[in-house]
Amino acid sequence: MNRPFVQVYDQENKVVGKVKLPAVLNTPIRPDLVNFVHTQLNKNDRQAYAPASYAGEQTSAESWGTGRAVSRIPRVPGSGTHRSGQGAFGNMCRGGRMFGPNKVWRRWNRKVNTNQKRFAVCSALAASAIPALVMARGHKINGIQEVPLVIANSAINELTKTAKAVTLLKAINAYTDVQRAIDSKHVRPGVGKSRNRRYRIRRGPLVVCAGKSKLSYAFRNLPGVEVANVSRLNLLKLAPGGHLGRFVIWTQEAFEQLDKVFGTVSKASQNKTSFRLPRPVMQNADVQRIVASDEIQSAVKASQVVVKRPTKAIKRSNPLKNLSAMIKLNPQASAVRRSAPITQPSKKAIGYLSKKNTTRQNFVKATLA
Repeated sequence: MNRPFVQVYDQENKVVGKVKLPAVLNTPIRPDLVNFVHTQLNKNDRQAYAPASYAGEQTSAESWGTGRAVSRIPRVPGSGTHRSGQGAFGNMCRGGRMFGPNKVWRRWNRKVNTNQKRFAVCSALAASAIPALVMARGHKINGIQEVPLVIANSAINELTKTAKAVTLLKAINAYTDVQRAIDSKHVRPGVGKSRNRRYRIRRGPLVVCAGKSKLSYAFRNLPGVEVANVSRLNLLKLAPGGHLGRFVIWTQEAFEQLDKVFGTVSKASQNKTSFRLPRPVMQNADVQRIVASDEIQSAVKASQVVVKRPTKAIKRSNPLKNLSAMIKLNPQASAVRRSAPITQPSKKAIGYLSKKNTTRQNFVKATLA
């Protein structure tokens, strides 16, 4: 996204101005980092649970030992009741303890690096400004004018009633996404329905405001709609479930403060200590499009043209039979061969002897050949 400005809309969906696009909306998108940070942060809302430490062991059971034709599991003492003589303590016994029960001192929470959390929030904000990712997450944004959607301060900051909030959302064609969340409410499958979480519902728009605001009074009764402060943006709201691309509705004041909260590539943040926006490694991250471009392909194809030169047939000799070939591989071969003792004459030497070439010079030549 390289647009320099974003348009601002009023309560009648008319353009009333424009604001500069914050640098944070152009940061690199890292789905892997967002998923990891969301998984870790989501564990911090868990409450410790465990059975009582003494559960299943509130009896004075003892083993009967051997010789009674029963197992050596501890058994409840007494007589006259069904309970007497029953096995106790063991996890295989009725009323016994669990094997490996949960403990309240388990490590329920997780610490996450501050830079990782900030980078994940920046990635989630950048993804919320790309219509394709917002639609891929399931939001209904076909009717809105622009993504990101910025509403003028005069049109949204004074809302305190739900009816007026619904009127505004319908005017800017964003109520379709709220209706999607309303229609999605259903009973949770499984045993969780009896554990204080009976219903499930989809997420609707996220309204981001700046400073002290009463917008929560207007939007809190709309299913799926949430309100957040621009100075305290939470990844759990920006990327529910670890999935990028939530539909965000900005107030003009909040949108203008993004550069102050997150800074720019060349300027550090004013609100976050020693934080600077991550820079993209590539100006254009669409590598496939770059490689497939006509300019790259023409250069690649030109470099692939190789001039074939005629080559002479190379005659290869066996170095075990050809002395000159052996000398090329091992220059010391001739000296080794000359210094070797003459133990058995070669076939050529025998031929020379049969022809009565008995001179020593001829005999040595035939042996070395």
